[in-house]
Amino acid sequence: MQCLAIDDEKLVLDLLEDNIRQVPFLHLVKACRNAMEATAVLQSTPIDLLFLDIQMPGLSGLQFLQTLPHPPMTILITAYEQYALEGYNLNVVDYLLKPVSFERFLKACNKAQERFRWQQQPAPEAADHFFVNVEYTLVKVVLSDILYVEGLKDYIKIHVASSKKPVITRMSMKAIEEKLPSSRFVRTHKSFIISASRITSIKRDLVCMGELELPLSEFYKSNLDRVINRP
Repeated sequence: MQCLAIDDEKLVLDLLEDNIRQVPFLHLVKACRNAMEATAVLQSTPIDLLFLDIQMPGLSGLQFLQTLPHPPMTILITAYEQYALEGYNLNVVDYLLKPVSFERFLKACNKAQERFRWQQQPAPEAADHFFVNVEYTLVKVVLSDILYVEGLKDYIKIHVASSKKPVITRMSMKAIEEKLPSSRFVRTHKSFIISASRITSIKRDLVCMGELELPLSEFYKSNLDRVINRP
């Protein structure tokens, strides 16, 4: 697994580097002293696992993790146990309290490797539809019919090709994003997910579907790489 270590204390970072190098299934890409340095690495190199300190000057480890649209697996390493609940709410692999014994460190790494192997398994063939609740009625939505999804606070609008009326249901953007296969849909804005096959052009801050123009935010521009570079 490709790893990135982040801690503002040099002695702690040196020890962390040494521990990582002793684990045969880990490869340390870089050790960073702050979140900004780590951001540059993440933008240029695929990373499978972060070893992340929480208390750092400027941007804390938890704040940094929340800025990532698709964060790698993360093991938090900190001297403060009061952040454990928030860490697990961010779906971290493990939460280690300093000073960390190598035995405890290795146990966390094994958990990460197990999750990594599970993630690499081929996904079962996805269904071509799903159901959503619309005014106490389950309504079928066919994936190939979806043009785009629009987020409206606690509700979403699923705009479909077969009807001028969108399907409106109480659901978060995160929940609908998990239902939509990433190979076919791309998030371009905090409030928009678009069918990749229906994109006709991309402007500076707009994604076009024929004459329809939808916003493209800087935060999600990297998501379009797989659409642009698709064979």
